[in-house]
Amino acid sequence: MLKWIAVAAGAIVLALAAAAFLLYQGADQSNVGELEFTNQLAIPPLLQPEVDADGRQIFELELQQGETELLRGKTTETWGANGTYLAPTLRAAAGDEVQVNVRNGLPDETTTIHWHGMHLPAAADGGPHQMIQPGTTWSPEWTIDQRAATLWYHPHLHPETEDHVYRGITGMFIVDDLEASGLELPDSYGRDDIPLILADKKFEDDGSLRDSKGPISPTGLLGDEILVNGTHDPHLRVTDELVRLRLLNAGNARVYNVGFSDDRGFDLIATEQGLLQAPQQLDRIQLSPGERAEIVAAFEPGEEVVLRSFEPELGTNFWEGRFSGADDSFDLVEIRAAAELAESPEVPGALARHAFPAAEPAGEVRRFELSGQSSINGQELNVGRIDEAVEVGTTETWEVENASGTPHNFHIHDVRFRVVEYAGGPPPRHLGGLKDTVYVPPNETVRLVTTFDDYTDPNLPYMFHCHVLQHEDRGMMGQFVVLEPGQQPGSPPNE
Repeated sequence: MLKWIAVAAGAIVLALAAAAFLLYQGADQSNVGELEFTNQLAIPPLLQPEVDADGRQIFELELQQGETELLRGKTTETWGANGTYLAPTLRAAAGDEVQVNVRNGLPDETTTIHWHGMHLPAAADGGPHQMIQPGTTWSPEWTIDQRAATLWYHPHLHPETEDHVYRGITGMFIVDDLEASGLELPDSYGRDDIPLILADKKFEDDGSLRDSKGPISPTGLLGDEILVNGTHDPHLRVTDELVRLRLLNAGNARVYNVGFSDDRGFDLIATEQGLLQAPQQLDRIQLSPGERAEIVAAFEPGEEVVLRSFEPELGTNFWEGRFSGADDSFDLVEIRAAAELAESPEVPGALARHAFPAAEPAGEVRRFELSGQSSINGQELNVGRIDEAVEVGTTETWEVENASGTPHNFHIHDVRFRVVEYAGGPPPRHLGGLKDTVYVPPNETVRLVTTFDDYTDPNLPYMFHCHVLQHEDRGMMGQFVVLEPGQQPGSPPNE
């Protein structure tokens, strides 16, 4: 009897090992060398605002459901704003007063719209507390009070953010300022200043979106088809020597490691919260969900080159990394240079002056431990609980530790921050600018310095969270309020 039990147990172990091997072997994904770059890259339209009698710029957005041909010859049910998929680009300048009327035309779906990276009052932030019911309009207004930057907007309904973003409501919000406008950088939107919204999808045979995850899924859904500005298999024709690419990782979980197929260098000129002090020459820029970067690349007349996502450096073990996309690579878009290119001025050697704190302040350090796939400091999100309270005008150090073997990142609403320490050392060059989202490698710690300016509200919180959307939805998110001196936290809406 014992002999037969041992034989059966051995057979079970071998079967499980074989199944694990097969899962591992089939878990990596790539389209490199498979695309024909048939389709011209779509450029999201610039939404023109109306200007009222007080000089306020008023933008109109309508969220809607419809059908879009994402794959050639097949239709997909999608969501969008002012269209069936994605959303228009909003653009305003520092000092502008803006109002965005967001009408929810989605059938039977409550959602929100969060202005990711925007410095604004908590009531206008668009987090889980600013829900937009079907058939109603939400009209936040604020004054643009930050440096030129590439921001974006997307749904933020807890715990449905992953689903709502995946369906397609995503748009850029470009902020301009006088300092940036005075620089000789490519700035003709759609010509030498190109938005690139990266999103990975899975499709059923009939073209419908597939939202099922694999049996092992540490970070959530990883698509095997890449859309750039909603275009599958895209090419971009350029007519200038230098082209600025505004990169946005609008995916749910995938990390992109972006560079060119011939390994040419490019100038990194900006991260999430605006221009660097000086350009950084790189050949790769890694972007976790929610991160942005602006790069300037040079092209020769008549050449063709592919913008590619190489295998990202996630800092995981071989098993966790395999199922989190560490072994994946994708061609994104083929860039085709015209036979004659307009001359472009060189990228300036100095870009923006930063008065932002470069050193850690004295005093208490706030610590945030990201553990598992659903908690910060041992707690899952409770929208009725305020987790942190900060005093307006203060500068603080936030220490974020990834205490798991799973990839995480960290996003703070309303503020910008500087990375002062990364994985036990100084930040790498691509993290030298001002940011609002940062990748936190497994079993490593990142220290951030940030200042809480202007807006106070004891009851309406801002959010901090992992921007891997499955983790966010499972509860890896907390809330903070900004208070006047001596003020006490109140009670947020418990809904």
